[in-house]
Amino acid sequence: MVKYFLGQSVLRDCWDQVFAAFWQRYPNPYSKHVLTEDIVHREVTSDQKLLSRRLPTKTNRMPRWAERLFPANVAHSVYILEDSIVDPQNQTMTTFTWNISHSRLMVVEERCVYRVNSDNSGWTEIRREAWVPSSLFGVSRAVQEFGLVRLKSNATTTMKGFEYILAKLQGEAPSKTLVETAKEAEEKAKETALAATEKAKDLASKAATKQQQQQQQFV
Repeated sequence: MVKYFLGQSVLRDCWDQVFAAFWQRYPNPYSKHVLTEDIVHREVTSDQKLLSRRLPTKTNRMPRWAERLFPANVAHSVYILEDSIVDPQNQTMTTFTWNISHSRLMVVEERCVYRVNSDNSGWTEIRREAWVPSSLFGVSRAVQEFGLVRLKSNATTTMKGFEYILAKLQGEAPSKTLVETAKEAEEKAKETALAATEKAKDLASKAATKQQQQQQQFV
C-alpha cells in the first residue's frame, strides 16, 4: 500500500521570478532544517532544457521508536536527491525528489510542477504530488502516516520560505516569520500587563487616599 498526497498552491509572482527564486531558496528563516546543498550535475540539452541534480542534506527527526533502528549519528539527518527539468520555452519547471537514506524505513517520492497560472499569467501555480511507500513489516501503516504528516508540514514551510525569498529578491520587506511574530506578541503582552499593573496601582492609590480623607472627616 502506498500513501498518496496531492496539493496545489499559487504564488502571486510571475514564473520567471519563481524560477530565479527557486535556486536561491536557501537559506531562509523557514529552512533551518536544511544543512547543506550541493549541485552534482547540470547540463543544457539540445532542445534548450536545463537539467540539474542537487543533493540537499536535511535534519529530519524520526519517531522515537524508529530511532532505535538506526545508529545515533545518522538518525537525525537525511540525504535527498532532487532532479529538475526547466523548460523556459513553455515556462514549466518539474522537480523530482526522493530520500536516499533511511530508505529501509520509508521512501518519500515527490513531484512538483511549476507553471504559469491559468487564471492569471502574472502568477505561478504549483502542483505537488507525493507517494509514501514503506515495506517495514508490521508498522508500515504507522510509518506512512508519519511520512504524510511530515510531508504536509514541510510543504507549508517550503511555501513560506519561497514567499520570503521572492519578497527579498524584489526588494520588498519580507513578511515576518512566526518566531518574530510570536516575539512581538510576547512583547506587546508584557507591555499590556505592565500598563495594567500600573493602572491598578494608580487606582489602588487613589482609593486609599479617598478612604483616608473619608476617615479624617469622621474624626
